Amino acid sequence: MNDKRRRRLDVSGLIIALGLLVIAILLRRDAGHMPPPPAYARIGPEAATNVVALGLVVLGLATAYTAWRGAGVEPERADWGPVALITLAFVAVIAIIGLGGGFILASAVLFALTSRAFNRRALLVDFGVGLALGLGAYLVFAKLLTLTLPSGPLEHLF
Repeated sequence: MNDKRRRRLDVSGLIIALGLLVIAILLRRDAGHMPPPPAYARIGPEAATNVVALGLVVLGLATAYTAWRGAGVEPERADWGPVALITLAFVAVIAIIGLGGGFILASAVLFALTSRAFNRRALLVDFGVGLALGLGAYLVFAKLLTLTLPSGPLEHLF
């Protein structure tokens, strides 16, 4: 008999890998249908979408390799409190954008509530960090890549 531990195929890992690869294919397909960038811009929204799709392909292949080897980690029991808080954060993002609050404010709320779900207690600091990250993302996507993001009072300042 072999002393090595027999590894089993991680089916859930393979399903996750397949999902990542399907999302990457859909993103790449969608990027192919985007309009070309304006004449004054060197890159457009297609470039960012392709980078994200490539990242998902890498993650999908790495996940498939790990699942095939059976080297995945044992799943832990779910802690439903943080899951509920992150779900609430997504609902808040939808509500903020739907009510005209804009992308930056929605990003700040999402960041702060997600940090809280991971047991971080500095809610105001996290909200400020979320504002800064949301502003940075807004400037990159709306101004550099010329994508249309939901506008609110903060976006009109830029």
